[in-house]
Parts: sequence; structure tokens; C-alpha cells
Amino acid sequence: MKDRSYYQRANAKLNPDTDYLQIFQNLTFHDFPWDMNQALNLALFRTYGVPSIGSLLLRTRQLTEHTQNRYDDTALLLEIPLKDGLTSPTGRAAIRRINQMHGMYDISQGEMLYVLSTFVVVPVRWIRDYGWRKLLPQEEAAITNVYRELGRLMGIQDIPETYEGFAHLMDSYEAAHFAFDAGGRKVADATLRTLEEFYPAQAAPAVNVMSRAVMDEPLLEAFRYDDPGKLARTLVRGALRLRAEVVKSLPPKESVAFFSEGNVKSYPNGFRIEELGTFKHPKPGGAGLNGAGPNGAGLNGAGPNLGAGCPFPHGMTGAQDGHKGAEA
Repeated sequence: MKDRSYYQRANAKLNPDTDYLQIFQNLTFHDFPWDMNQALNLALFRTYGVPSIGSLLLRTRQLTEHTQNRYDDTALLLEIPLKDGLTSPTGRAAIRRINQMHGMYDISQGEMLYVLSTFVVVPVRWIRDYGWRKLLPQEEAAITNVYRELGRLMGIQDIPETYEGFAHLMDSYEAAHFAFDAGGRKVADATLRTLEEFYPAQAAPAVNVMSRAVMDEPLLEAFRYDDPGKLARTLVRGALRLRAEVVKSLPPKESVAFFSEGNVKSYPNGFRIEELGTFKHPKPGGAGLNGAGPNGAGLNGAGPNLGAGCPFPHGMTGAQDGHKGAEA
């Protein structure tokens, strides 16, 4: 059995400029699987705080009317490149699907860069605050380099070269753009409901409070969410730090329950990467894997012309612990 510091020692020997994906996988799938999922959920919420993003997501109706489908699609399309490799055949297919959906919209480079920055900065800050250990400098650099490469494959320009560059970009963008928007609030509410559904119904109020307790004041203000209060913040953050102390005494997670290899709720009969997400027009071939018939429903089973899918990559890596881009 590997001891708790096994992957930390392994990562210390790797080069973040060339071995960034291996370092990232060790962090995401073994040392911090739960933390990385929670951090990327929080990153998702941050993007809704920008009115131009929140209102666009509302107009697509995908995250308010087909929330579970979009949640599953996003988890799959992000997990596959990070599990199989960004330039593997399946990784390229997933990134190509992301780029096709983004290509339906006139999304600015600034918006794309901001969303990418949340994927880099929020996990690093989450682990700093709630992780069972601190990240090594090469681990921080590896997270940065993974998303730099993802951004390159998505055709994003002027990508920061360092974590510090991403942190400055995210903070300055939020200071300039965070504001209340009814669309962003509705999308945030729908996502919160989906997160609550992962737990028994009786736990939903607690999940709601806990979610708001880890949001900072600017984000709460952008949604006009009630502040959960000092006591709730103290209890939730104290519980997260207590969890970190418990995790520190346990061996690393070895068995990885990959989302893409399990029973995905939206696709009980399996999925094909090229048919994930939604399309501006009915999907070619009609039925897809779910046998929905020749009406264009495809994998989503929701009838013809659902409308375009989510234009931004967000959500979880997918591994469970519990614009127009370049063609990949």
C-alpha cells in the first residue's frame, strides 16, 4: 500500500514543463480527487458572475432546462482529455466537440481567457485553503501548463505563461466585470439545484448553505445571494479543514472511478464523444445511441433543435470521489 506522501514524492521528481499531465493526473485522481471536483464546481459558479457569460448561458436554456445533461456532457468532455491525454485521439475528439459548440457564438477572447483562468486559479486556491497539504511549486506549474495547452488547442490567444499571470487576470477581470444579472442568477440557481440532487433531499438546505459559505463576498453580491453568516462560514470552513486533517492520515486514493467509465445518468446506454453536447441544428442521423428516432434528438432525447450547447468549458474533471477555437 502506498503511503500518503507517495504521489507528492513522485511529482517532486517530474518536470512540470514536460510531465505536466502526469503531475496533474496524480493530483486530480489520487491526492486531491474530492478537492479538485469541489474547486472546479466553484470555478463554474464564478463564470456566472460575469453578466455577459451568465446571460448567454441563460439564452441557450441548456443549463436551466437541461441541467443534468449539460452537467454530464461537461464532465465527460473535460475528463476524457485529462484522463487519456490532450492530444490522444479521444482527447482531440472531446476538445473538437467543445470547439464546435463555442464556434456557434461570438465569444470574446477576454471571456475565454477569464473562464480558462478560473480553471487554473480556483483549484490552487482551494487546495491552499482546504487541502491536506500544500502544493509543490512544480505542481502549481503543472496545473498551469495543462490548462495552457488546453487553451492552445481551443485557439485561445494571449494565454498567461505563469500561475501568477492567471491569478492577476482572474482577479482583475472579476473586479471589472462582476455584477448582478438575472440570467446569471437563474443559471447559478439551476446549478445549485443539480448539486443538491447528489445528496438526500433532507440534506439539500445544508448543501445550499455550504455552497454559499465557500463563496466570497464579490461572488455572493454578483448573484444577490444571502450571506450565510459568520457562524455558518466558520463551521463550514472549519469542517473542511478538519476533513483535511483526516485525509492526511489516510492512504492515497488508488482506485479511480472515472465518470466516463461508469453509468452516466444522461446516457444509460452509452455515449459517443462526437454526439455529446448540443447542436444548433438537429444531429445528423437522428436517433443517436438512445434510439430517439429520426427527429434530431440524438443523445439528448429532447426533440429537434435543442439550441446551442454551453459555450464555455466548466464543471468537474469527472473523476468521482464521491469562440471558435482551433480544431483539436
